[in-house]
Amino acid sequence: MEPKKNKRAIVTGGTRGIGRAIVKELAVCGSKNEIYSDVAFVYNSSDEFAQELISELTRENLKVVAYKADVSSFTDAKNVVDDVIDKLGGVDILVNNAGITRDNLLLRMSENDFDDVIAANLKSVFNFSKAVTPYMIKQRYGRIINVSSVVALIGNPGQTNYVASKAGVLGFTKSMARELSSRNINVNAVAPGFIETDMTKNLNETQRELMIKNIPLGRPGLPEDVAKVVRFLTSADADYITGQVIAVDGGMTM
Repeated sequence: MEPKKNKRAIVTGGTRGIGRAIVKELAVCGSKNEIYSDVAFVYNSSDEFAQELISELTRENLKVVAYKADVSSFTDAKNVVDDVIDKLGGVDILVNNAGITRDNLLLRMSENDFDDVIAANLKSVFNFSKAVTPYMIKQRYGRIINVSSVVALIGNPGQTNYVASKAGVLGFTKSMARELSSRNINVNAVAPGFIETDMTKNLNETQRELMIKNIPLGRPGLPEDVAKVVRFLTSADADYITGQVIAVDGGMTM
């Protein structure tokens, strides 16, 4: 059963693309349905984007707070979670969305490029999940959604580090779901496909055409397409769903 109070959510990587759409989806949904009234988001470097998002949501009388932190640091993650619990009164939802790319062919990939991607994309999921779990166990309620990628299911040349990190997120999700299900904590993952974000803007026209050719729906997705699935997984409608991976990819991996 969901807590009667309004939910409190943390979203990592919340200033751009999919993360920004998730923050807005949860906050605006809360303003309509009194479910997600308070949203905290975490970012690494985009002060300007963070302030723009805060200003946009506060103009709509929505409560949102921002934290600049290194998601690959457990200390930073715990400090953020502790402060959110102090300021917002608790945490009911965690969306692990933070991620980076350092693409290159394996023969040319540096050790630092591999380590940085694993730390930002996979260790961050461990950091924030571990930090929120004691509180969620105590209140016997929680919803954790991890943002992976369809490349975790099919692989992608030039992205061995990114694919390894996102595949790790899927395994982590399933194991955590088994560990926490008895405490009414549901853990799921979403796997976006070709979504129009800053990460995909660097593709040339030939690459875009090839990607779209492999999408049965014939178009790229939007960040909002992913955000709506995340919102569903945090709602009461998804109370009997845990340990699952939902691809939001226009049919690319069917």
